[in-house]
Order: sequence, then C-alpha cells, then structure tokens
Amino acid sequence: MAKRDYYEILGIGRDADEDSIKKAYRRMAVKYHPDKNPGNKAAEESFKEATEAYEILKDSQKRQIYDTYGHDGLRGGGAGGFNGFAGFDLSDALRAFMRDFGGFGFDDIFDFGSSRSRRSGPPKGQDLQVKLGLTLEEIASGVEKTIKIKRLEACGNCSGSGAAPGSSKSTCPTCGGQGQVRRVSKTLFGQFVNVQPCPNCGGAGSVIDHKCRECGGSGVTKGESTIKVKIPEGVAAGNYLTVRGSGNFGHNGGTPGDVIVIIDEVDHEHFTRRGDDIICEVPLSFSQAVLGAEIEIPTLDKKTSLKVPSGTQSGKVFMLKNKGIPHLNSYGRGNQLVRVVVWTPTKLSQEEKELFRKLSSFDGEKPPGANKSFFEKLRQTLGV
Repeated sequence: MAKRDYYEILGIGRDADEDSIKKAYRRMAVKYHPDKNPGNKAAEESFKEATEAYEILKDSQKRQIYDTYGHDGLRGGGAGGFNGFAGFDLSDALRAFMRDFGGFGFDDIFDFGSSRSRRSGPPKGQDLQVKLGLTLEEIASGVEKTIKIKRLEACGNCSGSGAAPGSSKSTCPTCGGQGQVRRVSKTLFGQFVNVQPCPNCGGAGSVIDHKCRECGGSGVTKGESTIKVKIPEGVAAGNYLTVRGSGNFGHNGGTPGDVIVIIDEVDHEHFTRRGDDIICEVPLSFSQAVLGAEIEIPTLDKKTSLKVPSGTQSGKVFMLKNKGIPHLNSYGRGNQLVRVVVWTPTKLSQEEKELFRKLSSFDGEKPPGANKSFFEKLRQTLGV
C-alpha cells in the first residue's frame, strides 16, 4: 500500500514551522496513544504513522529530502549507508514520543525504571555536517573520498574522563548515579513525566573531585581528523551518508556523534543532469546539417561518435542509451540526450556570401509553411 503524505498525516501545510509540527504531532500522539486505546490495532498504527511523519518533518535535513524526492528519497541502505526511513516498531515510536515529550500516561503507566526509558551515562557527542561536492564523472563511477574535519576529540591528558590524573569520581548527589532526573506533573490527560539529564553531572551519574586542567573537566579538546567515505555510483544532490562515531566526542566520556556527509553536485562544463539522464548541446554547421556528418560527442567516460543524418533540423535530440548516470541501489543507468544546434556563421567572406545568395534562390532553401504540426514540433523542441 502506498505511503500517505507526511503533511497529510499530521494535518499541517507544507509551510508549517517547527513549533506547528510539534504541536500537531503531540495532538495526534495523545489521541492514538496505545495506552489510551488498549487493544486497538488501528490506533496503534496511526500512532506509529504519526511518529514516523514527525521524525522526518522535525529534522530539517530529512524534511528537505522528503520535500524534494518524496518517500523514495528517504529509502536507503541502513546503518552506515544512505539513510532512508523504513518505519519502526511500536517501542521505537514510544521512545521517540517520550524523548521529546517526557512520556504520556495515566497513573504513571510507564515503567521509567525499565531499560527502555532509562538513559544513564554521559550524553552523546554532537553530530557534524559536511558538504561534499562531486563531479558527474565521480557520481557515475562511484568514488572514495578523504575528508578533513574539525571536531571535539577526547582530551589526551585525562583520556576523555574530565578528571585530573589520579583524581577520583563520586556518585552524583542530585541524581543518585542515575544520570537523569524526573519531574512529574498532573494534567487533565493524566500524569506527564519529564525525564531530563541531571543538571549537576550532565548525565554522567558521577561528579569529578578534581577537574583536568587541559580540558576544564569537559573531557574534550578541539582537534582535526580525517575520514574516508565510499560514495556509491548514482547519488544525487541532497543524498547523505552517515559515518557513525566520527563526530564530536561527548563530554565526560560520552560516545562520539556521527558525521553526516551531504552530497552536492559540481556544475559540469558540458552536461546538465535530469534525473539519471544527462543532456548536452553540440553545434552543427549548415553543411553538416544539410549533408549529414559523423561528429564527436563527449560522454562521462570517453568520447564517442554520432552519425547525424542529412537534413537534420536545429534542436533535434539524439539519444545515446545507457550513457547517463547509474541508478542508485539498482541496476541499469540513464541515457545521454544530445541536442544539436545549427550554428550560424557571423563572419563570411565575399565568396561565401555569394554562395549563400545562390542557395537562397533554390526551393530547397525555403523554410516550410507555418502549419499546426510545425508549431507543435517547435513547442516540443523548446519545451514550452
């Protein structure tokens, strides 16, 4: 069954801001929450569907890809590959809701002592975004790139712990070592539990007796690193690749974030891309157009020849099959479209002008009548 439009699911317009998206999702999530609709499979599916829409639209990067390419643009190869969004199970949807809204229940129905909702330990480091410009040749063949990034790295003096050498850590008195604090508030809908990282220990569950002088107790310092990424053939501008664990290191020993490599396309000297097809224009002289000729055509890998029949009109499009961009994560590739344009000379010798005057006296030099089919062909050629 075809996926529904994410904006339609949440009942919002395509120009909705982040706050409107969040409010619309919360309204849907409260309405269809499984604990408010026990045993109702339809409500459960609506809850998962609304959460999926929210997870995409609240993320500006994923939202841009969805707005441009729809659901197809979000499909991908999983962890470490081009990321799509294939949906998730009920437990994932519940975690996503609790993450942003602190959970929802009646009479505190969630077990916040369970491993599903408990998240102790230092917070994960921030993700980094890097734009990577690729030529069409690189996109067509696939390429491995080495990228230099500036990031926060584990402090060499304290190995990322934040503690001075020889110093110890003690249990945080605020959270009792849990790394998080809970605040319970009652509303007409029931009890809302807001779970946040402990403000005293930053989620680590412990406090440092003596901080490292190099990093001030944060456990991280500024540094540079290089990463290698393999780009598969057929990618397009807006696709992105996730390099796990290569982002900023987390404070106080938190796990590193990821690096999001966003693909960009470098303008090409000869080609314009349209989907997986590429388009180029090639000039023809009058004599080549009238008499026919074999001309040299550039392609993404090497030059090839094209036979132009006699009587070719300016704007005629020829197709070179399978000379375009390979289909991403699939077989086959696009085509190359060659549009020939008859070139009009601007500087003629007296002898050349005389020859053209003689040609103009022949019926074959007169343009065809302006009938309906002629204008239809002209519109098709100009794309109007």
